[in-house]
Amino acid sequence: MESEVSTQANGQLVLPLEAAPEKDWKATVPTVGELTRRLRGHIENAFFDVWVRGEISNFRKPVSGHAYFIVKDAAASMRAVLFRGALSKIKFQPKDGMEVLLHGTVTVYEARGEYQLVCDTVEPVGVGALQLAFEQLKQKLHKEGLFDPKNKKPLPFLPRHIGIITSSTGAAVRDILKVFARRFPNLDLMLIPASVQGEKAAPEIVRALEQAQTWNQQLPSRALELLIVGRGGGSLEDLWPFNEEAVARAIHACTIPIISAVGHEIDFTIADFVADVRAPTPSAAAEMAVPRKEELLFVVRSHVNRANVSMHKRLQQLRLHVSHLGQRLVDPRERIKKLRENFNVALEKLTSQMKLSCLIAKKRIESIAQLLNSLSPLRVIARGYSITQDERQRIVRTIHDVLPGSRLVTQVKDGQIHSIVTTPK
Repeated sequence: MESEVSTQANGQLVLPLEAAPEKDWKATVPTVGELTRRLRGHIENAFFDVWVRGEISNFRKPVSGHAYFIVKDAAASMRAVLFRGALSKIKFQPKDGMEVLLHGTVTVYEARGEYQLVCDTVEPVGVGALQLAFEQLKQKLHKEGLFDPKNKKPLPFLPRHIGIITSSTGAAVRDILKVFARRFPNLDLMLIPASVQGEKAAPEIVRALEQAQTWNQQLPSRALELLIVGRGGGSLEDLWPFNEEAVARAIHACTIPIISAVGHEIDFTIADFVADVRAPTPSAAAEMAVPRKEELLFVVRSHVNRANVSMHKRLQQLRLHVSHLGQRLVDPRERIKKLRENFNVALEKLTSQMKLSCLIAKKRIESIAQLLNSLSPLRVIARGYSITQDERQRIVRTIHDVLPGSRLVTQVKDGQIHSIVTTPK
């Protein structure tokens, strides 16, 4: 029968025709890669939109910009990945030990045959993502010293030129302008428009701060002396541009004093902590920026009045003093006459004292001259004595003071005798 097994002459078994399907089945066995791809397709189709809760562990971020970590609980663990694009949208910084909610697609990493969760959303458990990001950035900048009071610049008392960085269409700019118009009209105000909500807001706020400083460099005569940066109230998401690290660092680096005016009185942002002064509202910022013109005028008038009164009193005191001095003033001619009489008396007295001093000095000199004359060696020579000196003008007292050939000078009464020593000692 054809279904039976036959044996060829060489001893090999020959399968019947019905056994051919067994050979085809083995040829269709998938490879590891093929099976893995099938599994990946099934898993991604079944778990393409999943949430999972767990604790982050072994979080790392290599130079590629992607983040790799393990999410686990007490029963199991799985690998997870946040690609660079998704990671850039997360406001807070994931860390080991943080409990989170993850959303994404479960897939299979074919090279190792491991399943993993490709995340597109990460939310912390127990606290909102934005609130956590706020606290993390606040702690980071505080450690770096960006909130240090010693870095705060004082606000000018009466700035002539003020810059306002906010939306050109928002309520905040209208409130600020109203307050300025009421408190100090005709100020030189400059609006530097910037978005204050959405993804474009933070870069535009940073650019507006840079534009303000560029303006000061290019037009120092109209340099901005103060900046108001802010917006009206809103949710945490609405105010988030003022919690961005780039905005905080731009405020810190700005050389112009800044009032941060973000939201309502209960709202606090990172910009508030970095700025030189925090205002609870945009309107309050305008009130802090300048005093009331009427109050300043009142103070000036008060000072002027007090100065006038003081000056009037001082003039009266000076007139009275001059009057008293006039009564005590002597006729200059009499004063000169008296001084001339005193001068003549002093001159006569001085002349007498000088004559007496000269006479005393003359007598003293004569006495000294007589004494010197009595002691003079010339007197001794005149009595028949002589003085002999050698070439160095040393007095010869003994024969031992000279040598043969020495030249001597002998002083006698009426002249000198020059001689040479010929006799040895």
